[in-house]
Amino acid sequence: MRDDVRADTPPDNRRLKIKKRKKLAAGIPAVTSSMKHGLQNMGVTRSVKTLTMVNQQAGFDCPGCAWPDPEHRTNFEFCENGAKAVADEATTSRVTPAFFSKYSIQELSEKSDYWLNKQGRITHPMYLAKDSSHYSPLSWDDAFERIATSINSLESPDRSVFYTSGRTSNEAAFLYQAMVRSIGTNNLPDCSNMCHESSGKGLGATIGIGKGTVHLDDFNHADVIMVIGQNPGTNHPRMLTALRDAKLKGAKIIHINPLPEAGLERFKHPQDYMKLNFKTTKLADFHLPVKIGGDAALMKGFIKVHSEHGGLDHAFIEHQTEGYDSMLQKSKSIDWETLESDSGISKEHMGEVGKVLANSKATIACWAMGLTQQPNGVEVIQEVVNLLLMGGHVGRPGAGLCPVRGHSNVQGDRTVGIWEAPPPSFIEKMEEGLQISIPKKHGYDVVHAIRAMRKGEVDVFFCMGGNFISATPDTHATAEGLRKVGLTVQVSTKLNRSHLVTGKEAIILPCLGRTELDIQETGPQFVSVENSMGIVHQSRGGLQPASKELRSEPWIVAHLSSHLFDDSPIQWKSMVENYDNIRDLMERSLSGFEDYNTRVRQDNGFLLPNPPRDSRTFTTPSGKAQFTTHELPNVSVAEDRFVMMTIRSHDQYNTTIYDVNDRYRGLSGNRRIVLMNALDMVERGWKNKHPLSITSHFEGEKRHSKGWLAVAYDIPRKNIATYFPEANSLVPLNSTAAISNTPTSKWIQVTLDSELPFVQGDEEE
Repeated sequence: MRDDVRADTPPDNRRLKIKKRKKLAAGIPAVTSSMKHGLQNMGVTRSVKTLTMVNQQAGFDCPGCAWPDPEHRTNFEFCENGAKAVADEATTSRVTPAFFSKYSIQELSEKSDYWLNKQGRITHPMYLAKDSSHYSPLSWDDAFERIATSINSLESPDRSVFYTSGRTSNEAAFLYQAMVRSIGTNNLPDCSNMCHESSGKGLGATIGIGKGTVHLDDFNHADVIMVIGQNPGTNHPRMLTALRDAKLKGAKIIHINPLPEAGLERFKHPQDYMKLNFKTTKLADFHLPVKIGGDAALMKGFIKVHSEHGGLDHAFIEHQTEGYDSMLQKSKSIDWETLESDSGISKEHMGEVGKVLANSKATIACWAMGLTQQPNGVEVIQEVVNLLLMGGHVGRPGAGLCPVRGHSNVQGDRTVGIWEAPPPSFIEKMEEGLQISIPKKHGYDVVHAIRAMRKGEVDVFFCMGGNFISATPDTHATAEGLRKVGLTVQVSTKLNRSHLVTGKEAIILPCLGRTELDIQETGPQFVSVENSMGIVHQSRGGLQPASKELRSEPWIVAHLSSHLFDDSPIQWKSMVENYDNIRDLMERSLSGFEDYNTRVRQDNGFLLPNPPRDSRTFTTPSGKAQFTTHELPNVSVAEDRFVMMTIRSHDQYNTTIYDVNDRYRGLSGNRRIVLMNALDMVERGWKNKHPLSITSHFEGEKRHSKGWLAVAYDIPRKNIATYFPEANSLVPLNSTAAISNTPTSKWIQVTLDSELPFVQGDEEE
């Protein structure tokens, strides 16, 4: 046991600096930030080469977000945070065997996540023996033999778990799930379980497909665009261009979020300076500062207004939907006082915005984890569906549902088989293509996998990318589970905390990144990804690999499989001699991938089938879109409690910390902060930087975290926001959304306590 290895982020004693919140996104500061990160990590020549390749048709897909590329691209198709992601991967810093010899895992665990990431690319396969404190190098063959021996000696295949990050390519993910199902299990949790699982469940039940229904071009034809529970300026910056273009064409933009976000206030496209255009664009016409968890009440208010002010598509409702009357009756039965109290938005404000929605001929609704990670995540997304179905805003130009995915291929991974609960039709097609028998029993999602590890029911835990310990809820519970596993394996590009919190034995397999050349026996290879709007396209790296010891993810899966299986209908090693062989197998095994190798080579790739979008048809049991009827969730909390949500800083993407700043929010130097309403602070006699501890409460359990600093911010009263992964230890493992089992990182009941007497100092700089 390695209980002395720190699982959560260490205390942060750096000085917090507070400036005024920014109201303008992008512009010159974004250019400056992009260049700074590029030059610091890559140098001049490498920066120019990578940034002119990112998101180009002959280049590589940005390893950041999944926002789609326009058909007609400029020479610079990246955003500030995309530039950071590229610089982070293409860094010239290296984590070598000498590094691991110098530092024990105990010493490394006391370093910040920012420091760990800054050390650079891992260069060699590494092995952590039982009771050892240091990793040591090993060969690829030795690594595969150790892993294969552990898997093949399992009492049951279900005592193994195979996690996947959203950056894994279609080809790698497909081979990976084929390997796992050949082993005999569906234990395939992935990052979708923690983010957009609620979207998939909510949309699948109502429109027959767990994906969005819009093209990028639809933004050019929309009357109204709703941006709900989302901060595109940080998490999907290229979305701001689409919103800017829509706004210039007359669209109204509604921003629904507890926090104001710079990207939705004013936007300046950096390339406009080259055209001598110095004007900024105000994006959001309305900002509705909804209480955390109040979105369902807000949607029901909009539905009430919509029903009273026209804009209903009666023919669509009558002929292509079910459940309208019940849904409407429920919404109308809830009094305005309740809707105002639960949402934090006045009847007048709901009425004003609701009329805009009722008058719209084409509405797009976009959302992210602000909705999906609520306890009623599935239901609140279905309330959004209800609102759009009323006006027939599906399958028409400029209208539709738009869940905005995170990692660049998180949607593609699910499409090609990373799914712990695949439906029978999927299994049947996959069995036909792979010529193997696939288990029918559903596997573990992320939360169930952690529970199984804590019970001692998992012997091998394999991660294809990601940073599991920092991405998951309830950090200490997750660490407890991981430490009970016999062998943990991480396929990684860079050092992170999941390399430190391990099973009894641990192996790191260093892999190529998106930016790097992938050369196999038949020459240079490309992979493919699926963006947020269902377009599959190729990605081809151009940099020399960070180490000669690096291998591609498909190569790793294929060569491990050759050690695992003596007899398999899948010719594993031949698959990676030429990735066309993988795609041929995918074509036989997946629906919608006909003529894959030809279509993926088209300039802009190809669009996967989507019945609601393509033909306004719905593959539900009745063949009709479903209105759903839900009660309002209980959002009341005790007088002494706050509702906490976790968020990202601007210099962060998922669990990767690029810097210790949050430029748009005016914060820098320290990440252990609590954003809270100034009046709530005044009531307690607190000022900026007041030291706090946070205690979360769930079903009689308490989780405690020290070393936080209060910061006054524009957020509804009794609501607070904290960064993850720092606050993940406060998110209970068993606090999950109904149906989707997604951790409720946007709804945690907490109490706040003063830690030490406050010493006055400079409050702002």
